[in-house]
Amino acid sequence: MGKKVAVAMSGGVDSSVAAYLLKESGYEVMGVTMQIWLDQGLYELSRVDGCCSLSAVDDAKRVCDILGVRHEVVNFKDIFREKVISNFIEEYVKGRTPNPCIICNRYVKWESLLEWALRNGADYIATGHYARVKKLENGRHAIVRSATAAKDQTYALYSLTQEQLKRTLMPVGEYEKDKIREIAREANLPVCNKPDSEDICFIPDGDYAGFLEREAKDKVPAPGNYVTPAGEVLGVHKGITHYTIGQRRGLGLAMGHHVFVKEIRPDTNEVVIGEDKEIYSRELICREINFMGLSDTNLSEENGRRLFGRIRYRHPGEWCTVYRTGEDELKAVFEKPVRAVTPGQSAVFYDGESIAAGGTIVRA
Repeated sequence: MGKKVAVAMSGGVDSSVAAYLLKESGYEVMGVTMQIWLDQGLYELSRVDGCCSLSAVDDAKRVCDILGVRHEVVNFKDIFREKVISNFIEEYVKGRTPNPCIICNRYVKWESLLEWALRNGADYIATGHYARVKKLENGRHAIVRSATAAKDQTYALYSLTQEQLKRTLMPVGEYEKDKIREIAREANLPVCNKPDSEDICFIPDGDYAGFLEREAKDKVPAPGNYVTPAGEVLGVHKGITHYTIGQRRGLGLAMGHHVFVKEIRPDTNEVVIGEDKEIYSRELICREINFMGLSDTNLSEENGRRLFGRIRYRHPGEWCTVYRTGEDELKAVFEKPVRAVTPGQSAVFYDGESIAAGGTIVRA
């Protein structure tokens, strides 16, 4: 391969330093900002730290001007709505809790951007993620944990394909966050002190239910009953899109002690309430599997593999044995119970520092 790389630039410090590091390493760099916002007023994407805001374009362009590299703005609005926002709405209406960043990484930041980059003469794409790409001894490429555990972003990257990984560079993954800011200051990049963006870009106020009511309209489920696991009615909930497994706050139930969402039943429009001890599980089933460090022939129903599993972005993880139970299905059996296994979230399994496989959780 050659040395031309299209760097996905969000206007933040991480992607800006990624472009700087690659240019310093001798790559021919082009900065690319993905235009994925839909209605600037609706989503309030103009705030200074928004990764997809209009101000992000200006910041990315300023950095590219300082680095002396070309900057492009590419319109991915349609694919973002089709793959990310539509999926987000559909999953919540079904009583599941999706992770839109994982979908965006798979279909927008890699599939669409890589296709565009290759058409425009690039050999690689690069991002400012805190993760690394390595070729393993078995010949497969995998995402590997970053040098900084506090900022590690590997969980959200498990769905990348082998072809995508072969053409991906992640220079920031070799550094601690403080060092990245130091590099930005030394390079006189104007975004060196810009705060990180942590919210979902199209819901900057964090009001998921309000977003769904605006966007899904007649699809949003009506209020229904809170029930016990045995079916006893405890009260009326606001609609299943307001809840996720393990939730305690905002239930509006006067039970005299803490209770939690144990299950969401879209077919009956019920939210099942349970005690804390009732929301722990030892097993889960996931589908839409992506095999990364492991090939799909490494697992069977009889031949499991002991791996380290994470069931949400901030989950520290737990050891489990993973079995293949179908053409597109894995079962994980955990050595210690895990809390609030949530359909719609992803289960990501690590073999040492690298991602072995992952999939979307369908049930505990």
